[in-house]
Amino acid sequence: MTAQTSGADGPRTDTVAAVVRQWQTVHPGLDTGPMEIIGRINRSAALLQQAEDAPLRRAGLSRPEFDLLGALRRTGHELTPGDLARETFSSGAAVTKRLKQLTERGLVERRGDTRDRRVVHLRLTDAGRDLVDGILPEQLAYETAVLSVLDGQQQGELASLLGELLTRLEGRLGALRV
Repeated sequence: MTAQTSGADGPRTDTVAAVVRQWQTVHPGLDTGPMEIIGRINRSAALLQQAEDAPLRRAGLSRPEFDLLGALRRTGHELTPGDLARETFSSGAAVTKRLKQLTERGLVERRGDTRDRRVVHLRLTDAGRDLVDGILPEQLAYETAVLSVLDGQQQGELASLLGELLTRLEGRLGALRV
């Protein structure tokens, strides 16, 4: 794979392109193709996280908190903390910390399992459900605005390519860990 530091409109000017050009100067024969893809995915993710999702911030929520609330809402049934960790790709400790805050805010409630006292079931309160339902359209409008730099076809192509990458990575996750 060769470096993709040029786009349809000439040389790319994003941060990763500059990094790639620097590496190519130091190591001219180095294949920087993977860096160009993974670097851009990571940089885009970092910039999106820095924006902190304005609608969520206004509601006093972080993206990880919203993801927990969203998982409880979209699944439509109670979940355990372990279920939520799997649904949100979070650690158990992070889920526990977020659930404590969301419970204190009255957005999530806990119910002990009748057969096993070690198990806790979680569900949204009416306030939690109302918050998710109220903020979701605004959050999606915000995300639409963020992605508006790409036309509909480009968004579809990107979603398809990222979906393919994600499917393959999820299928090979165990093999990729060293």
